[in-house]
This record gives sequence, C-alpha cells and structure tokens, in this order.
Amino acid sequence: MLKSESLIQLINSLTKQEKKEFSIYISNKPEKDYIFLFRLIDDKKISDPEELKQCFLKAKPTSSFNTVVIYLFDLLIEILTELRTEQDSYYLLFNELLHARVLYEKSMYQECFQVLKKVKEKAVYYENHFALLVAQRLELNYLLTLDFEEVDEKKLLNKQYKMNNTLKNIRQLNEQSSLYELLKLRMLNRGASRSLEETQKLDDLVTSEISIVASAGVENFEIKKNHQLFQANYFVTVGDYRAAFNSFVELNKLFEENTHLWNNPPVYYLMAVEGMLESLRIMHNYEGMDYFIGKLEKLSSPSSSFQLNVTYVIFIYRLFSYIDRGEFEQAGLWIAEHQASLIDKMALLKEQQQAEMSLYVALIHLGNGEYRKARKRLSTTIGRGHLYSLPLFRTIRIVNVMIHYELGDVDYIQSEVRSIKREMSKNKGYNLKVESFLLKFLNYSFVDTDRKKRAKIWESMAEEVHALYADKYETQILRKFDFVAWVEAKIFEVPLSDILKREHASKSKWQRK
Repeated sequence: MLKSESLIQLINSLTKQEKKEFSIYISNKPEKDYIFLFRLIDDKKISDPEELKQCFLKAKPTSSFNTVVIYLFDLLIEILTELRTEQDSYYLLFNELLHARVLYEKSMYQECFQVLKKVKEKAVYYENHFALLVAQRLELNYLLTLDFEEVDEKKLLNKQYKMNNTLKNIRQLNEQSSLYELLKLRMLNRGASRSLEETQKLDDLVTSEISIVASAGVENFEIKKNHQLFQANYFVTVGDYRAAFNSFVELNKLFEENTHLWNNPPVYYLMAVEGMLESLRIMHNYEGMDYFIGKLEKLSSPSSSFQLNVTYVIFIYRLFSYIDRGEFEQAGLWIAEHQASLIDKMALLKEQQQAEMSLYVALIHLGNGEYRKARKRLSTTIGRGHLYSLPLFRTIRIVNVMIHYELGDVDYIQSEVRSIKREMSKNKGYNLKVESFLLKFLNYSFVDTDRKKRAKIWESMAEEVHALYADKYETQILRKFDFVAWVEAKIFEVPLSDILKREHASKSKWQRK
C-alpha cells in the first residue's frame, strides 16, 4: 500500500474527537503544507492517491508531496497515541514506564522508584501482567546498578518471588490463549461440528484448557474470561446451545463486575454480547436480544473500526429476528436504514462478516420476491474466489441456486447442483443432510406442477424433515436459515413468510414449556 493510501485510510477512520484534537493542535499554527493536505482529504473528500497528489502539487508546486505525506501520517499517529494515553490504561502504564526510564537516566532514583511503585499498583489493579513484569524487571535492574541500596536479601527474594508469579500468570494466560486461538481457527476453517467424530476431535483442546484453569490457583479475570469464552465457543461448535448460553451468561456477569478491566476498545465484551445474542436467537428469546442490543447501542470507543463492528452486530441480529419471524418487509426497511452507515462500508468489515451480510441481505430480497436484487447481491460474493475456503461459502452457493430457482433458470440450476454435488463427494466428512435435502428438491421439483403431486412429495419427505429438525448437527445450518421452510413454501405455493411465522410460533411455544 502506498503511504498516501495509508494516510487517506487513516484520516477517513478518524473520529470526531480525534479530528478535534488535530484541530486544537493546528489552531495557533500558520497554514502549513501538511494542514493543506489534511483538508484536501478530510474536507474535499479526495480518496484517490493520484488525484490527491495532483491537487496538492497544483497548489504547492515547490513542495515535496511524499515528504508532506510522511510528516502528516507520523504526526497523526503521535496525536492519536497521546490521546490514547488519556483514554486507555494500557497506554497509560507503558507511558509511565517510559517516565521511570527518563528519571533513572537523569539520576533521579527516588522519583524513578516512586513511579515504578505506582505502575505496579495500577498494573495489579488493571491485571496488566505485561506492564507489571516490565516494571518489576526495571526495578530489579535499577537496584542492581545501585548496589541494592537499602535492600536486604529477604526483600530481594520477595521481589523475585513476585516477579516469578507474574511470569507464571503470563505463561498460563499464553497457553490458555493458544488453545482458544486454535479452537477459533478450527471453527473458522471447518465450521461447526457436523458429526460426533468431529466433536471428539476437539477433546484434546478441552482437556488441556480445563487443566490450565484448574492449575491457575489464584482468582484471575483473564483466566476466567478466556475459560468462559473457550467453553461458550466450544459448546456453539458442537451444537449444545443451552450450555453455550450458560457460559455466555457467566462471561457477561464477569464483565459487568469488572468494567475497569475492559480492553479499549472492549473487543472481548463485544464477543460476549454477540455470543449472548446468538444463544438467545436460537432459543427464540427476542426480548432478551433487545436488552443486549440496547447495551451495544450504548457502547462507545475512539476506534472507528470497532464502532463499525458494533453497528454490524446490531444490524445482523435485528435482521435475524425479522428473518426468523418471516417479517421480510420490516427487514427490507431495516436494510435501507443502514445503507449508508454500514452496507456501503462493507469492504471495511472482515471477510466472514462481508459474506454473512451478503447472504442475509440476499435472503431478505428472496423473501420479498426481489429475486434479481438477491442474485446481484450474491454474484459479487461468489465471484470473490478467496472466500471459497469459508465454511459459509457452500451455503451461499445453495442460496444462489434457490434464487435461480425462483427466476426459473433451469440450466443454471442443473449445472450448479452438479458442481456442488461433485464438491460434496470430495468432502464427505463436511456434508450435511440439509444440503442434500435441498439439492434433491432443487433438482427435480420444478417439473412437478400439479399441487396434489407436490403434496405427496412433501408427505414422502415428512420423516426426513422431522429427522433434520431433531438432529443437533443439522441445526447448525438450519439456525442460519430455515431452508426446509422454503422447500415447504415452494411445494404448497404459499408465501415463505407464512411458513416462517408458523414455525416461529410453534418453536416459541415449545421454548416456553
């Protein structure tokens, strides 16, 4: 990426508070080249690097564009870092460690040790083990150079003991984090467990993680947070949603009781709330979802990318509640409301999020009978070959076939169904019965126009449909969207929304029992 591209991206990601800080910085300064460049990007909304360069050189022909770009970029990073020091305990602690180093270099030893003492106290309060370790190591290094003045052997051993405990905590956290990272990677690459055999492949991670928690000994926010995150994600992966919900409840309680330990931005808290929303959705508890969405709406952070992620989570879970209840018209309005704030900024989201958003927006268009819009929405996603490895990609392909079914494109359906089946034959361990059920319907149902024949088809499917809804591994895909309901709607030629409303009422009734 060109430095000018990086600068454009940086300026476009600045929050109002960050722009205000920059304005304060330049308020008493004459019009410099870097200020002019900033205004070209921020005020004139120039986003093309070459256009930016031409506009700048036209106004400032004797200036060096590249030099000004580098200066402005570094200046903005410096201002943002200074701002974070006031907002984030992590920045604050390491900034104070730098103060201690300066004081030591100036032979102000008493002041240096006072700063280190405060850093250690704050690091313990914020459970920042890395800052605590650096402070402890600096203190021992400085005591050594001063010949351990006023420090006897007992005090030295005590300081070393505390530092060893800090190292032990960091090692345990690192080992536990490594297991959670492995679990998340497997989830992203393989998707949810599709069989008992796949579930058993996770046993090694589960056993190791429980062993680390049991050996931790002391009460530790990070250990408990990582444990609940690991447990919750494991239960989601294997389809045990009630157990996942209980873990997310404990995780949320842990966060609520330790607000001073939240990261800035609070990424892990967002993960916890997103997990709660997913669990509540599966249990059809939409009032509970409203409560946690309300909590997300109150979240604020200086990070524009984090705020975009919060907007995404709010958007997608509101959308889920509309889809699950067959309220496609309201969902269409919800999409229109977020066109500028989110959908137009899709490229800034993670690839998995982009794929999910494209899928669900397409499903809304499908439910509203806007088949060409649905096809257009998915065509871009399908054309991006690097998304092919995502477990969600096959679902996207199948939904695309459903859209072509609605458009009556028989040739495309037959060709794509054959292609998907070839892929499934190569990866039999990752196949689901729901997928085969859908492909079987798509491959022959359009020739049966007689309503009675279609009803008989549905009757012949009754046992298979019941088995799909009862199989916890099949619900991994049915929780994304009730594809069986779509098949029923096509067979009986009734609106999909009617079937989904009926199913929602039935499931909600069951949940209340």
